[in-house]
Parts: sequence; structure tokens; C-alpha cells
Amino acid sequence: MAEIDEIDHQVLRLLREDGRRTFSEMAAEIGLSVAAVKRRVDRLREIGVITGFTVRVDYAKLGWGIEAFTELRYPGTTPVAKIIRTATDVPEVQEVFTIAGDPDALIHVRVRDLSHLQQVIDRLRRAGDVTGTKTLLVLGSWTRDTGSATDTGPAGESGRRPPR
Repeated sequence: MAEIDEIDHQVLRLLREDGRRTFSEMAAEIGLSVAAVKRRVDRLREIGVITGFTVRVDYAKLGWGIEAFTELRYPGTTPVAKIIRTATDVPEVQEVFTIAGDPDALIHVRVRDLSHLQQVIDRLRRAGDVTGTKTLLVLGSWTRDTGSATDTGPAGESGRRPPR
């Protein structure tokens, strides 16, 4: 496990909130020099704590506003690699989690509408050795890394953060 101190945690928090934040912005907030912040970011990258920088997309604005998690069940002899291949062949699948117990996998999907979701689930059911599914619709979410919340429900409480 990498040794990081409180300042490293602050740098990571700031980058999780906005990966495009400049070293000078971070330096001002943390109380370090720009060079010191750059050295810390470089070190965190070198030791593998920071694995990359990415963009967060508002999929609803692209017409893919419905998210769901689908549980997949397989026969007990199905290799994990086959479970992963079943889901990764479906472009709407965002993430695949193989898990211990029942179910065997949990997949995160994004779709345009409920009809599209039904098509994706039908495709997953026909793939490989799937013996059962259960789908849960996402009404809203909160992410610890960014502290951001979404509410896709009819109440429209977007941006509301859960209590700490």
C-alpha cells in the first residue's frame, strides 16, 4: 500500500472534483507552491495511486438517461471469463462486477428508454449460459469521489447531497 499523507489526500480530492484543475489553483487552496503540488501529482502517478485523468459525461444530455443494474445468474460451472465476455459484447453495458454468492454478476447499463432497456435485457438473457436476471432501475446516485449527486426522478432534486 502506498504511503500518502493528508496533503496527498487533499490533492486527490481536488483532482477528483475537477481533473482539469491547474496546479496553481490547487496550490492556492492547499497552501503549497505550484512546484510542490506538481511534484506530489507526479509522485502519485509514479506510484500508481493516480492511474489516469478522465472526463465525466452527462449521458442524459446525450439521450442515454436511463441507468439500471442487472443481476445475472449462471450455472455453477461457468468460468468468470465467460461471464465477463457475455456482458462486454453488449455496448450498453458500462461496467461488469463479478461477485461472490447469488447472483454471479452485476452489470451497469445505460439506455435511451425503457424499450431499449428491455432489448438489452433480452439480449443478455439470450447470451451464453444466463439462467436468470433481475433488473433494478437507478432513480438517482451519489459518488464519493466527486461528491456529486444526481436525481433522475420526477421530483427533480438534482444536486442534493446526502447527509454526512
